[in-house]
Amino acid sequence: MLMLSEEDVARVLTWNALIPAMERCLTAFSAGLVTQPVRSILTVEEDKRFLGVMPAVTPDAMGAKLVAFYPVNAGTPHPTHTAMIVLFDPKTGEPLAAMDGRLITEMRTAAVSAAVTAKVKPKDARVLALLGSGVQAVSHLEALRHQQTFDDVRIWSPTTANAKRFAETHGARVTTAEDAVRGADIVVVATASMEPVLQGRWLKPGAHVNAVGACRPNWRELDDETMQNTLIVDSRDAATRESGDVILSHATIYAEAGELFAGTKRAPHDRTTVFKSLGLAVEDLAAARLVYDATRRARA
Repeated sequence: MLMLSEEDVARVLTWNALIPAMERCLTAFSAGLVTQPVRSILTVEEDKRFLGVMPAVTPDAMGAKLVAFYPVNAGTPHPTHTAMIVLFDPKTGEPLAAMDGRLITEMRTAAVSAAVTAKVKPKDARVLALLGSGVQAVSHLEALRHQQTFDDVRIWSPTTANAKRFAETHGARVTTAEDAVRGADIVVVATASMEPVLQGRWLKPGAHVNAVGACRPNWRELDDETMQNTLIVDSRDAATRESGDVILSHATIYAEAGELFAGTKRAPHDRTTVFKSLGLAVEDLAAARLVYDATRRARA
């Protein structure tokens, strides 16, 4: 059984392998080939500290992720998300690896957004808006830049100093939230906000939004007007139980991401689209399997 640190994960996990792996695992999920309950969330301290338990069984991997979600850590030296993933062989039940899950969580979230974006983005998309300046903003910029070039990257953060540091490091420019979004082809919303930071009236027709924050039933980062656009989710079941953006807006779900990847639902290129991502155990296990297999090859 391998014990892998975050440094071990970072050495072998690449966007080239991860993005298509996310397409495959979500296609299997939407096709009913995965056994996975909606994650269990234990509240350690309301709105501040949570522990998530995320098990799944897929044709290629079996296991679970334990994730500590601590919004209270924002602005401190401690990350808001830490995790461990335990991977088993689904055929024999043999434990294969235990690995740090923080980087996997960070990268697989952005990889899923990148895969969905490639399916639905407007033609000749060149302008990217980022609302939020934390690790998910960084990983989304990396994943989306892996797939295409942007002429203009705009960044807004509730903390202006953080936005300025992000802009200097990653070649973006600081704006207001509204100015970032207006005219943008692709918008990423990755905040710790409990109230909407994106207004639907700012979105240009045909834009695509990836929203990865607000993962509690009473939290929002998108307003009702945004949620009236064509809505894509990773899991219908999870979205209607966990996402305040979906629940409180009474939004209609058009498709799961896996249905778009499989072609069972048409990719709506002619509409303004919103992908509300909550993160699934199948994504973690598919990424963990990539890490395990790549590590075994490297050590052979």
